[in-house]
Amino acid sequence: MAALRISEWRKLPLSLTELCIETTLRCGQSFRWRKIDDEWHMTLHGRILSLKQDSDHLHYKATWPAPISTGNNKRLSTKDLPIQDLPDDTEDLLRHYFSLRHNAATLYEQWSQNDPNFRKKAPKFTGIRILSQDAWEALIGFICSSNNNISRISQMVHKLCDHYGPLIGHIGDQPFHDFPTPEALTGKKVESHLRELGFGYRAKYIAETARMVSQDTPKDWLESLTNPENPGWGSEQYGKIERSTYKEAHEKLLSLSGVGPKVADCVCLMGLGWGEAVPVDTHVWQIAQRDYKFGKTKTKTFSKVMYDSVGDHFRKIWGSQAGWAQSVLFTANLKSFSDRAAAKPEVQDVKVEVEEKVVLEDAKPIAKRKRTTVTKTVKVEDGLQPDMADSLTKRKRTRSSMA
Repeated sequence: MAALRISEWRKLPLSLTELCIETTLRCGQSFRWRKIDDEWHMTLHGRILSLKQDSDHLHYKATWPAPISTGNNKRLSTKDLPIQDLPDDTEDLLRHYFSLRHNAATLYEQWSQNDPNFRKKAPKFTGIRILSQDAWEALIGFICSSNNNISRISQMVHKLCDHYGPLIGHIGDQPFHDFPTPEALTGKKVESHLRELGFGYRAKYIAETARMVSQDTPKDWLESLTNPENPGWGSEQYGKIERSTYKEAHEKLLSLSGVGPKVADCVCLMGLGWGEAVPVDTHVWQIAQRDYKFGKTKTKTFSKVMYDSVGDHFRKIWGSQAGWAQSVLFTANLKSFSDRAAAKPEVQDVKVEVEEKVVLEDAKPIAKRKRTTVTKTVKVEDGLQPDMADSLTKRKRTRSSMA
């Protein structure tokens, strides 16, 4: 596909203390960035965004197909405007995507003052920022994260784009597709096709969630869950819609197929702008136990109450951007970044006792809940691992209707 326009390289003055793309784009937030030579590339809102960095600047350029998308999501073609007059909102998009309205150095200093452990780990992991992603992409990406690692999640997300997303252009001989819409993933053969592509049980979750979002929920339902103080890109198109609180957004996401507490918090934090959301998986549980003496060291019944307690504990320490601070320590705990740490994080088997709750779907008032306890061993490896709340707790529950 011939590109309508490729911008020149431009630059934003940004130190590595404020943004390090080598760390931020590899730490399990977004799964579509590809590094070719020394440049990072990804399709974002109808364009291929290319990045590279030196010690003082973030360099960027954009490649559009014909027609292109503008900031207000209207479509333009070569008949509408001369090529030289086509609007370029890439700098604004970058400022939004990397949450540049926040001063990272100031936040790091604040967290370090309140937390000796953060003060110890943070100097080797500066420049990590929380990405402000599209809520739909974050939702599907983190459904793919169940019992998975970063490399395999990335492979799955690329397959989704290659098979169901629109082609935007090429970098060299590599095609770049945008992320598929919910409607594109609602066909009758989507689930079986995704299974053929290696998605396993996640295929059903993706197909069901796409159907629920596109057909069973009100228009702009996902957008209504966004933090009004941190609106999504292009949010002006949605006008005035009723907004949820963080807790409300989290609970509503749980009604979707394949979404447990951790996935819901990942979407809240990285797709809906709720900075206080703290996703709890095995890495974060290890951090809470090892560095903050949270809970017993050998076994622990990990219920939703415990999940919420871990999040509340970190929110009390780190404040309204607790999810960002958690992401710094999460990255420091990843095997792929162990060379930066003073000592390589210990890789161990974590034994967790999990409450298994089964709610009878058509139960009468006299029906009782069955309660059993199972013990599972989780191998802590590189990447996003099975989290206690989403993949270890198996619950059968009725779905609540979504307003």
